[in-house]
Amino acid sequence: MKISKLKVTLAVGIIAILPTLGACGKKQPPAQQQGPAEVGIVVIQPKPLELTTELPGRTTPYLVAEVRPQVNGIIKKRIFTEGTDVKAGELLYQIDPAPYLAVLSNAKGVLGKAEANLIPARLRAERYKNLVASKAVSQQEYDDASGALKQAEAEVAAAKAAVDSAQINLNYTRVTAPISGRIGRSSVTDGALVTANQAAALATIQQLTPIYVDIVQPSAELLRLKKNLASGLLKSNGKNQAEVKLIMEDGTSYPAHGILKFSEVTVDQSTGSITLRAIFPNQGNTLLPGMFVRAVLEEGINPAAILLPQRGLSRNPKGDATVMIVGEGKKVEPRVITVVRTIGDNWLVSGGLKAGDRVIVEGLQKARPGTEVKAVPFAPKPEQAPVAAAPQKTPAEK
Repeated sequence: MKISKLKVTLAVGIIAILPTLGACGKKQPPAQQQGPAEVGIVVIQPKPLELTTELPGRTTPYLVAEVRPQVNGIIKKRIFTEGTDVKAGELLYQIDPAPYLAVLSNAKGVLGKAEANLIPARLRAERYKNLVASKAVSQQEYDDASGALKQAEAEVAAAKAAVDSAQINLNYTRVTAPISGRIGRSSVTDGALVTANQAAALATIQQLTPIYVDIVQPSAELLRLKKNLASGLLKSNGKNQAEVKLIMEDGTSYPAHGILKFSEVTVDQSTGSITLRAIFPNQGNTLLPGMFVRAVLEEGINPAAILLPQRGLSRNPKGDATVMIVGEGKKVEPRVITVVRTIGDNWLVSGGLKAGDRVIVEGLQKARPGTEVKAVPFAPKPEQAPVAAAPQKTPAEK
């Protein structure tokens, strides 16, 4: 019995040792040592950059004239077609001229009478002038003749003025276009009674070629622009007048460029903004008054602009803009920078970076301050088209 128990114990011990011996016979693979994390970087290279500002604006006509009557009367006929182009001096409305023709005829009659009375008064005064020298008539009689002559001359002058006034009023019965442009709808029809200088316009004419664009710019932006020009951060592009580009309401670019003409000298107290006015060519009347547009204004040229991809910037708890730099010994260093604005998908940096700095823009989750990294040039991956979903099989096809 004792011998049997010993055999069983030895057999169990051998079975337990066999896996261990087998494991000892196999060689374990060496532990893999991980190298520095790989990050994508961009090397800062300042370069000249023309800066622009995009601001809202509205189109306004180059010239606007509201047509109003200057005499009272009945509209006999409307001559023009609504919505068409008219030329300066073109007849638009005809007011009944009959009353004014009568006034003109009466004024001409009064003028003729005054001129007839002037002839004997002039002859009498000349005759008395010769007789008073020889004492044939008294000085009083000569003075009366001279006064009668001056009165006759004044009556002739007044009669001529009345004729001119009557002729002007008669001409005003022809309501003409004060400017060339496109005329809108008429507010009156044939047979309507109009009065001189009435509040309601008969029609409105707008000159659309060229056309103005009124642009609203915050006064703070204007101060910033002047400060940058004075400090040398921006330099003038050398042009006498700044060019302006337009972006239409549908997002398309207007083909022609405009010129900035002037800016208001006062700030709107309700909005804190300044109005700038640009002038654009408008062939084909593509731009219509009242359209909302986006104006792109040239600010100037930054001779050493630093652009940083937006993906490489983050904010610290204080809200400061920070980036990760690959510094000496290939170690990561945080740095606080100053940014001005976005340009496309980049930040315009005004401080904190210099030429040659290596900024991490990819793999930031691996870049911890003080750790060593492997820097490789950042290459943005092209956007891949979405893969179409495979068509579902019907139960019959399955």
